[in-house]
Amino acid sequence: MIQFNLLPDVKLEYIKARRTQSLVILVSTILIAAFLAIFIILYVYVSIIQKSHLKSLGEQVTSNTQQISSNTNLNKTLTIQNQLESLPALYKERPAATQLLPFINQLTPANATISALAINFTTYTGSIQGNADTLSTINTFVDTLKFTNYSLGSSKGTNAFSNVVLSSFAEVSSPPGVSYTITFSYDPLIFNSTSAATLSVPNIITTRSITQQPTDLFLGTSTGGH
Repeated sequence: MIQFNLLPDVKLEYIKARRTQSLVILVSTILIAAFLAIFIILYVYVSIIQKSHLKSLGEQVTSNTQQISSNTNLNKTLTIQNQLESLPALYKERPAATQLLPFINQLTPANATISALAINFTTYTGSIQGNADTLSTINTFVDTLKFTNYSLGSSKGTNAFSNVVLSSFAEVSSPPGVSYTITFSYDPLIFNSTSAATLSVPNIITTRSITQQPTDLFLGTSTGGH
């Protein structure tokens, strides 16, 4: 069977153009439908789902805020938490109070005893009360405090004690001698907790650390007058 194409070339080109046009329209329609679907999905998400989610989060925040505000112990809890967080720093800054007794034993004359010792680690001041055999021993004790230096590690400090004052003294009958009260200020570095300080005591007294009499250093307060 023999077929002849009787359509002219113009007609064939027209048919091809119509087919191409139909294909372009179809593809465009599909793309428009896809973009329209995406737009609708995004609009629904933003306008409905996201707003609903934000509203739910806002309600949770409000509820939690009211719950926290209703806690009457909140301030106490926060205060305790802040104090716990500050404990490591405070621990590092603590004074080495264990050095106090060795220092006193190193500084006190052999013929003097102590009945009361007060150290204020906040104002860096202190006082010593006790008895000695003579007023000369007490004056030597005061001078020793005035001229005692200290060293901290490899560095040398100045005077360990300042404002040393013999604030009161009186004769006592039992045991016979002189009672005294010495007040002073001290350099806080001598109680440094990270590096032990070393005192350099002037050679003007014979201290209990030399005579090996630490058990007789602290005695009860004696009564008496002058």
